[in-house]
Amino acid sequence: MTPLVRLKLVAIAAAAVLPVVLAGPALAGNGGFAPVPPESPNAEGITQSYWFITAFVLAVFALVEGLLIAFVIRYRRGRRDRAADGVQIHGSTRLELMWTAGPVLVLFAIAAFVFVKLPGISDVPGATAAGGPIEIEVVGQQFAWQYTYPNGVVAIDHLRAPAGKPVVLEVTAPDWDVIHSWWIPALGGKIDAIPGRTTTTWFEAADAGTYSGRCAELCGIFHAKMLAEVEVMSEGDFDAWLEAEQRAQQSPNVGLGRSEWEGYCAKCHSLDGGGGYGPQLAPSSLTDDVAIERIAREGRALPGRKVMPPVGRDWTQEQIDSLNAYLEERFGSQG
Repeated sequence: MTPLVRLKLVAIAAAAVLPVVLAGPALAGNGGFAPVPPESPNAEGITQSYWFITAFVLAVFALVEGLLIAFVIRYRRGRRDRAADGVQIHGSTRLELMWTAGPVLVLFAIAAFVFVKLPGISDVPGATAAGGPIEIEVVGQQFAWQYTYPNGVVAIDHLRAPAGKPVVLEVTAPDWDVIHSWWIPALGGKIDAIPGRTTTTWFEAADAGTYSGRCAELCGIFHAKMLAEVEVMSEGDFDAWLEAEQRAQQSPNVGLGRSEWEGYCAKCHSLDGGGGYGPQLAPSSLTDDVAIERIAREGRALPGRKVMPPVGRDWTQEQIDSLNAYLEERFGSQG
C-alpha cells in the first residue's frame, strides 16, 4: 500500500469516527440535536416522530458511508497501472431490486408512523368531567405576543395556563403586520400567526412550571426580542389569578400598562424611553393621553414607508388607559 493511499484511508477513517467521538459531548447538553423534553401530549407525539425518523436517517447514513469505505478499500487501484482498467463488475438484478425497494419501504414506514401520530398531535382532546378546554386568542405583531382570555383579560408575552387542562390557542396577526410563528418547544410544534387568518394549536401541560419559546419566523429587526413564555400553574391558582386579573383590568391597570410598555414600546425605545431603534420618548409629552392613544392606534408613517406600526389599533380602551396610567406613574414628572 502506497503512502498516499494509506493517508487517504486514515483521513476517511478519521472522518467517520469524528462524529461518533463528538456525539457524546454534544448530546450531554443536548446541543440542539434532540428536542427538549416534551411536557404536552402533542409535543410527545412530535418527539417520538423525530426519533423514529432519526433512527432511519442514522441507519441510512451508516449503510451508505460503510459501503463507500468498503468499496474504496476493495476496489482501490493499488499497484495497478493508471492506464489499466479496473476489475469489471457486472449488474446484479437482486441488488438493484433491493436498493430500489429499500427506500420505498423506508418512506412508507416513516409515513405510516407519522400518520398514526398525527391525530394525537393536531386534534384537541374532547371535554371531560373536569370540563372542556380553555380557549385563548393569540395575536402576534411586531414585536410582541398578546393573549386574550375568554373573560377579556389581556396579557403580553407571558401566558398563564392551568395544569392538566387542554389549552386551545387561536393564533392570528393583524392584517397590516407580517407573519410570525408561535413556538414553545416543550408544549408542541410551531404554528404560524398569519395576517388576516386564524390558525389553531393546543397543549396540555401536566406539571406546573415555566416553559420558554420565541417567534420562529423572521419578522423584522427585533425578531430576536419577540420571546414567548408559558407559566403553567395549578388549576386553582390559575382560576384565582384569572378572576383577580379580570377585576383589576376593569379600570386602568398599571400592571397591564407596564407589560404593554415593556412588550411593545421598550423594545424599540428602551425601558427608560431614551431611544434606540426608535426615537427618544422621555422626557417628552408622555403625559399627553390623547397623543399617546393616537400614536398607539395610528402608528406613524413617512411618505413611502411605515416608521411605527399601529401596535394599539385593536386595543380596548382599558388597554390604552392602562398604558397611560403606567406612563403617568413612571414618567409623569418628565412630561
